[in-house]
Amino acid sequence: MANHFVHELVETILSLKKKDIALAFLQNILTPSELDEIATRLQIVRLLKKGVPQREVAKKLGVSIGTVSRGARELKYGAPGFKQVLK
Repeated sequence: MANHFVHELVETILSLKKKDIALAFLQNILTPSELDEIATRLQIVRLLKKGVPQREVAKKLGVSIGTVSRGARELKYGAPGFKQVLK
């Protein structure tokens, strides 16, 4: 994927000033399942950051333990994005 396109996407997202416009944009650019998956990933890392055990997160959100483990790895070893957003 061209780095230029990713930066353009980020700039577009940053330009959105209202929640309803941001939601409409996300609904246009993502499929319903993609939007749901991204929202679920955010909830996974929020719960993990709060100290909720991985198995409890999986059960609460109805996802596999592997999906939760991926979120845990991102928190621990990934880019600092989640840590910066979830202070």
